[in-house]
Amino acid sequence: MRRLLALPFLLFLLLPAAGRAAYPSTFGPVAANPADALAGLPIERFSYDPATHCVKRPTAGALALQTWLGRHERGVSWGIMRCEMWGKRSASLHAEGRAVDWHLDVHDPTDARAAKHLISELLAPDSDGRPAALARRMGVQEIIFDCRAWFGGGQPALTHYSACTSPKVDDTTAHRNHVHLGLSRRGAAKRTSFWTRQAPPLAVQDALDPANEPPGGF
Repeated sequence: MRRLLALPFLLFLLLPAAGRAAYPSTFGPVAANPADALAGLPIERFSYDPATHCVKRPTAGALALQTWLGRHERGVSWGIMRCEMWGKRSASLHAEGRAVDWHLDVHDPTDARAAKHLISELLAPDSDGRPAALARRMGVQEIIFDCRAWFGGGQPALTHYSACTSPKVDDTTAHRNHVHLGLSRRGAAKRTSFWTRQAPPLAVQDALDPANEPPGGF
């Protein structure tokens, strides 16, 4: 698990202790959480699947997530595909068609509230107390908005996003004008419990007591 955490750590930096207080360490329950309808099923473990190459088409899971967002959340899609390579086998999740950019602008109070609701919904516990339940059910492994980020594999807390270390960073790079939602490989293939309405395979189920925090942490 800790080796999995090392990969997303390359994308962001933790704030010093004095600055971390501004970021929530936990998320409370939200009303009408879609994950509650699946509370009777085992849930997926926290995980993170890095991207390694570019593909030509968006994945089924990203298209399904984009459609779901359009039906249930304020905002519009800013797209899925972007061939962005960082190294020989290191790429943005957009390169593999596994990420949706959802336009919500932090400078617009209504958009900012909608973004907060969306992120809280994804990272909130379900009715059985399992943290980040909707994100895990959907296969969402990466959330970035307004210089804050969450990467699957640890506790459901937002941390500082490393691209915001410069005071001159533009709003798109800082993700102030859109919420970035990245998917695991299973989520991208629509093989997680939110999409299948079935229990995930034993190998990807959460083995913890439902009320416990996930292993690891940021």
